[in-house]
Amino acid sequence: MKETIFTGAAVALVTPFNPDMSVNYEELEKLIEFQITSGTDAIVTCGTTGEAATLTDEEHVKVIEFTVNKVAGRVPVIAGTGSNDTAYAVELSQKAEALGANGLLLVTPYYNKTSQRGLVASFNRIAGSVKIPCIVYNVPSRTGLNILPETYYELSKTQNIVATKEANHDISALIKTRELCGDNLTVYSGEDTQTLPIASLGGKGVISTFSNIMPKEMHELATASVAGDLKTAQALTFKYLDLMNALFMDVNPIPVKQALNLMGFNCGHCRLPLADMSDEQIAKLKVEMAKHLQLA
Repeated sequence: MKETIFTGAAVALVTPFNPDMSVNYEELEKLIEFQITSGTDAIVTCGTTGEAATLTDEEHVKVIEFTVNKVAGRVPVIAGTGSNDTAYAVELSQKAEALGANGLLLVTPYYNKTSQRGLVASFNRIAGSVKIPCIVYNVPSRTGLNILPETYYELSKTQNIVATKEANHDISALIKTRELCGDNLTVYSGEDTQTLPIASLGGKGVISTFSNIMPKEMHELATASVAGDLKTAQALTFKYLDLMNALFMDVNPIPVKQALNLMGFNCGHCRLPLADMSDEQIAKLKVEMAKHLQLA
């Protein structure tokens, strides 16, 4: 069995911005402390929810470094270092390893895409350039590219490709992946609402957007799911389902940053091309949040 980086709920942490759209490191520290004191199981920085696509190279490295330093070993830090340019992903992954990241999150190539054969070659090239564990990230809705079960099987043969963040909404394909890979590939849900069903197939938790606003509750849901406590996991899933869905009424991470701002954090706006939510959307988000949270 390969190393499991974490079990439970890892937060896909937002990147807060100042009014001038520079990274707000003071607020980032507050978010990190909120997560750790609330029981999050790991922190993923510079992923989709962290707006990695619009961070400069310098910002990307600095946010990873800042997060690793502030977390100071209290929970694992997983750095998003994937790219549609394999050579750049190698460079960024090596920098993240040198900065002390505990693992890497590697999204599939986007825009130029590739074949399944190219996926294996690219991920193996990146994983072979570092010694820390790697999580591949399958999110076809964002990248236009899907990892097939047979491709997962080939990737699982690589020692430090240890897991996938699966967000392709295809449970049947996941069943085949689990059959082929067994314990050689840990599966994390990439969708908050699918934490329980994926855990029922042997998944070890979730990399979560919802954890940004309710880390304690998401930890409890994921822990119950992995432990096979069906009654608790179902109850928590049903309880928070509408709010989880509300965080995706617009393109992620627009709603979750708005939600954090409504809670009193100072996360600012998303960088363009991600535009602010409409007043109508914000009103709907407030309604769902008020059922579970104290708004600022």
